Amino acid sequence: MAFDRAIRNLNPRASWAEIWHLWTVILPRRSINGQLVFGKVWRRHDGRDWIYKKFVEYSDDEAA
Repeated sequence: MAFDRAIRNLNPRASWAEIWHLWTVILPRRSINGQLVFGKVWRRHDGRDWIYKKFVEYSDDEAA
């Protein structure tokens, strides 16, 4: 009997799994001036782990 090693998971992926979500992250550490470190990132689940991308916000002046 042949076994296909390319098949990782027989369960179908959730519909939201391939969509990037804007996520606010707060890190449990303090910056140099004593404030909490936080920011926005893009987040997506690949079926096993969360993948994060840096969120860069452009102003209208920079886009033109």
